[in-house]
Amino acid sequence: MTDLQSIAPRDKAEILAQALPYIRQFHGKTMVIKYGGNAMTDPALQQDFAEDVVLLKLVGMNPVVVHGGGPQIEQALKRLGKKGEFVQGMRVTDAETMEVVEWVLAGEVQQDIVGLINQAGGKAVGLTGRDGGMIRARKLRLLDHKDPAVEHDVGQVGDIVAIDPSVVKALQDDAFIPVVSPIGFGDDNESYNINADVVASRLATVLQAEKLVMLTNIPGVLDKAGELLPELTPQQIDGLIADGTISGGMLPKLAGAIDAAKAGVNAVHIVDGRVPHAMLLEILTDQAYGTMIRSQ
Repeated sequence: MTDLQSIAPRDKAEILAQALPYIRQFHGKTMVIKYGGNAMTDPALQQDFAEDVVLLKLVGMNPVVVHGGGPQIEQALKRLGKKGEFVQGMRVTDAETMEVVEWVLAGEVQQDIVGLINQAGGKAVGLTGRDGGMIRARKLRLLDHKDPAVEHDVGQVGDIVAIDPSVVKALQDDAFIPVVSPIGFGDDNESYNINADVVASRLATVLQAEKLVMLTNIPGVLDKAGELLPELTPQQIDGLIADGTISGGMLPKLAGAIDAAKAGVNAVHIVDGRVPHAMLLEILTDQAYGTMIRSQ
């Protein structure tokens, strides 16, 4: 990445001028950002991310951060002598594991992100789905891929029933940056661990966000030859899933992205979080640093 100090002043001015139409277009609009992958574990990329979020807020956009924390949960379970168990990509979450998930996500991980954003000059506030009754959930019914008559019990893994975004809106209106942990609550006040991609997608839909940005560890959606597909429609994605181009871990990410696009989020960006400031470059320049899924 080019060092900013080595860029000539005229070139710096040109970069800022190029960003102006995007800043104007997205002023006052909500951006939901799913924060994960290397961007979340590499210290230099963590700082870049925090600076990007603060800059978006300062130029008049409303970023909302949703984070996961799989590797951190795994480390905490290891320290307790527990081994993570997965069924069809879902973490089996018994009561003890749920306690660990809550203190890792709503404690350690969330407070690290809040601290980074505040250090970069923003005013971040940490929330879980419990705060303001935001994410109401129920136990996820996980049907077997091969035999839908078989149902797997994955414990306290949640399926979203409803999202009440009023606490997020209140914070946004007051110059704060909400940082959301993907934990919901049930009818009996029980906690549920929810997939962060799903929370980000549903929250973007409920907030009628302009954009949903998902930071990942890959360049974006790739074709069969491994080339980046910079722009897709939900219909094209259906075709790529049908012919096997898209499979594995990309499927749940894209399912949420497609749902958000179809439900009125104007654009969903799947961005390479390993590139410094990729999120800013994707939103404020013509350059593609990932795949954009348009709503139509």
